[in-house]
Amino acid sequence: MKIVLAALMMFGPGAPAPAPGPRAELDRGLVVAATSEGTFLSWRLLQREATGHSATGLTGRDFAVYRDGQRIATVTDSTNYLDREGTPASRYEVAGSRPTATSTTNYFELPLRKPADGVTPAGEAYTYSANDMSVGDVDGDGQYEYVVKWDPSNSKDVSQVGYTGPVFVDTYELDGTLRHRIDLGVNIRAGAHYTQFLVYDFDGDGRAEIMMKTAPGTRTLRDGRSRHITMLPADLKAGYRNTDDYRLSAAGYYDHLVTMFRGWATHPEVLAGRWPATPEQALGIDPLPDAEAVADYFIDVYAPARSTRNALRAFQGFIVDGPEYLTVFEGATGRELETIRYKPGRTDDGLMWGDYAMPRIEPANRVDRFLAGVAYLDGRHPSAVFARGYYTRSTLVSYRWNGRHLTEGWYVDSGWVPMTNPFNDTPHGRDGTSPEFATLTTQGFHSMSAADVDGDGRQEIVYGSATIDDDGSLLYSSFGNLPTGERMRLGHGDAMHVTDVAPDRPGLEIFTVHENGTTAPYGMAMRDARTGEVLFGTYSGRDTGRGMVGDVLPESPGLESWASMPGGSEALGLHTAKGQVQPGPIPGTNMSIRWAADGTTQIVNGAGDVTPTIDDWKRGTLLTAEGTRANNGTKGNPSLVADILGDWREELLVRTTDSSAIRVYLSTEVTNHKLYTLMQDRQYRVEVARQQTTYNQPSYPSFYLASDTDWGHVPLR
Repeated sequence: MKIVLAALMMFGPGAPAPAPGPRAELDRGLVVAATSEGTFLSWRLLQREATGHSATGLTGRDFAVYRDGQRIATVTDSTNYLDREGTPASRYEVAGSRPTATSTTNYFELPLRKPADGVTPAGEAYTYSANDMSVGDVDGDGQYEYVVKWDPSNSKDVSQVGYTGPVFVDTYELDGTLRHRIDLGVNIRAGAHYTQFLVYDFDGDGRAEIMMKTAPGTRTLRDGRSRHITMLPADLKAGYRNTDDYRLSAAGYYDHLVTMFRGWATHPEVLAGRWPATPEQALGIDPLPDAEAVADYFIDVYAPARSTRNALRAFQGFIVDGPEYLTVFEGATGRELETIRYKPGRTDDGLMWGDYAMPRIEPANRVDRFLAGVAYLDGRHPSAVFARGYYTRSTLVSYRWNGRHLTEGWYVDSGWVPMTNPFNDTPHGRDGTSPEFATLTTQGFHSMSAADVDGDGRQEIVYGSATIDDDGSLLYSSFGNLPTGERMRLGHGDAMHVTDVAPDRPGLEIFTVHENGTTAPYGMAMRDARTGEVLFGTYSGRDTGRGMVGDVLPESPGLESWASMPGGSEALGLHTAKGQVQPGPIPGTNMSIRWAADGTTQIVNGAGDVTPTIDDWKRGTLLTAEGTRANNGTKGNPSLVADILGDWREELLVRTTDSSAIRVYLSTEVTNHKLYTLMQDRQYRVEVARQQTTYNQPSYPSFYLASDTDWGHVPLR
């Protein structure tokens, strides 16, 4: 049964040290839910109300609980209460706040408006499902709105050929009111790597903006009206229009190749003598009569000989031309606030990025790998950080939004990875041309985190196996030794977690898994976040695709870590915080959640058509989310996991099977731990903002949070 949607959850932007300007205050977020044992109440402690520590949590404000106008309890050691005498007709109040949500079960639903089905230029039909989510107070009323990305059923990885439907990004009130819809248009491909949408109050006015990559054709739909973004004057002068469609057909890609080969002699790398003088020399063949003949040979002979997966006659649906933008939208209305050129541009279809150099020829793959996040680089104000590339050339750029304009902070660029032949080389793991950032190449992951790794009050960007300091300099790039003794980058991987894993040692730790197989020093590694030094790790010699941290063995101090090979059939073992291996099976690696009363970590399992569950490593399944589904194929990600209401524990947000609603599950286990809402820990709040990025990873606080937390070490401000 749905919760009564009555102005739920008054929230603010959630930064513990707010920037100047008016900001909305959080309310209690009081939630009332019927259980088999009585009526469960859960509410929020604000960080400013915490004054000290006890053996079981923080101290500070006490809370009077009223039922039907009569005081029934005073709660001092937590922010929840089980009223065994309550009935469905009971009316509650806590600390002067009335319930903002009431339910006869442990979830409520946010109604959605699914986009219409569509058909690609190739005649393929597609439908839509609700995908990743974020939250932000877009109108300054103190309540979170919900931003939902819609993915078409033909959404693709960047390495997969074919057309996709357009991506939509909706902003909803909790009662299902659609404030606006942003249609990214045909020139933004659908897939996990293309659209990273940041929802945050960047200028400190108490109202969140939405920031993401756009292109000609992107438009806002609101109140029956449609308005395209403003294209840059130089692009309009060059003849580009919002009605353009840059998606390549198979014939269009062939023409694209012909143009590339015809202009080969004028390419800067050829002119500099770094690449073969003719395309035939690059392909290792005798001269051919014209560029068309070269293209035919490349598609029909050369490419299939490199890999049977190189079916370039079928290459279609990609966008390799046309303007690329970064747009700031007003969160409340979807109105475009400013559009600038996306930095850096693609330059080409991936030729310079190494997309043609490997045996698997994948145009528009490495060039179109995008990341995004929020970071307090100066310690006071949030910046947006956008990244492009991580296998070869790797770039990051930071921006501040002042309410009117974007201002670039710093720009990090590894430089191009030198290749002797763009059609036959091994560019991964090779230095770029930048004197400072050369070793950044191949170190990026499918996500990045912001955390104060050096304790100076300013957040750094943890960029996988490297970390960028708050000023944009390279703090470190981590290397290790192979069993042969050869020193190599730790390299790229799919999963990364940054938090205080080991409370008995100072600072934060970084846990990562790595996919470079025999050339990766570690399949999984735990590092000191300040220095990048490997504390412990395991060589696998295989693509180690999944990994997780959490308190799943409460008898063991610190958080445990574990990793598995693709398919989950092989594991590297469950490691304690000190690196001791516990042989045997491991928990899942899709997503973690802080659900239990004791502070331990639970795992969200279920992918594809499997019903999501919340599982405890000791107690088994705690929740089966019947009638819902997770997202992103085998990744099995919920739409969002975050502390968005009630006490400090996290809620599970998943779509219903028909995507007619987002279902929000809350834990009704009574906890005796008292802690302010995690959304007021700065690291956790920006982690929630970046959770939707590419391969979704859990959000972590800046302090150690587990069943054995020393509450005296939890920061009060």
